[in-house]
Amino acid sequence: MANKIFDPIDGSILEGLCKVLANTESGLTGTELTRFIPEAGLRDIDATNTKWKRLFNSFIEFQNRTQTSNHILKFINITMKPSRYIGKREHFDYMRGEINKRLCFVGLYLNESAVLNNVDKVKTVEEAEMRVNRFKSKLENRNIHPKIFEYCNTELISENYFHSVFEAVKSVAEEIRQKSQLTLDGSELIDKAFSVNSPILKINSLLTENEKSEQKGFSNFVKGLFGMFRNTTAHAPKIVWQISEDEALDIMTTVSLIHKKIDKITFASI
Repeated sequence: MANKIFDPIDGSILEGLCKVLANTESGLTGTELTRFIPEAGLRDIDATNTKWKRLFNSFIEFQNRTQTSNHILKFINITMKPSRYIGKREHFDYMRGEINKRLCFVGLYLNESAVLNNVDKVKTVEEAEMRVNRFKSKLENRNIHPKIFEYCNTELISENYFHSVFEAVKSVAEEIRQKSQLTLDGSELIDKAFSVNSPILKINSLLTENEKSEQKGFSNFVKGLFGMFRNTTAHAPKIVWQISEDEALDIMTTVSLIHKKIDKITFASI
């Protein structure tokens, strides 16, 4: 792609790229802009403006003058070199993902080596987010139970950790209701479905004390999940109950473990 001439990029996409690349908290510093703008062959025509506008004006000036986007893409390539992100893998993944959400509208994709590849263009926000969604990809790498994706697809696409956790935990209750044919919820549902003395559902044969303890433990485990995550997310506003990507991944893995256990549940003899 070195000798290819790239068409100009729509201004709205350029604006989005600049707001990612020169974000106040996670983007390039003013000093880095001073270094990388000329290194990419661009003109730093508005050095006193806010960072993202400074970069945007540099991009626009180049496109208007050359009717190409080559040096803009070169700037992205230079600033996203993996060697700049040693020890900052999460930050690199975040930046690359946000950049790719914009680039895929023009048929480009920045790979893990910071090389631009051609891809099919997307037309909608949903397509863009699905293509580069980091959270969903990380869940897939953990071999998460497919029920998670079935119940939480919209939330996963938008990387909404708060509501992803909420919907995932709710999915456990719904699957237990479907298997037990009960209409209860929360602790009442679990106590009734997994009663040791008169169970509707069993995770083992319940013939030994160890197996009965396992049934009780599973029941308490699920009730603890409800109490800690579902009840909290249901009643606390998102701005109060903050959740990071790592925490969300761990919670989803726990929910996945429960779903895998539910798959092996048997019905108690009537």
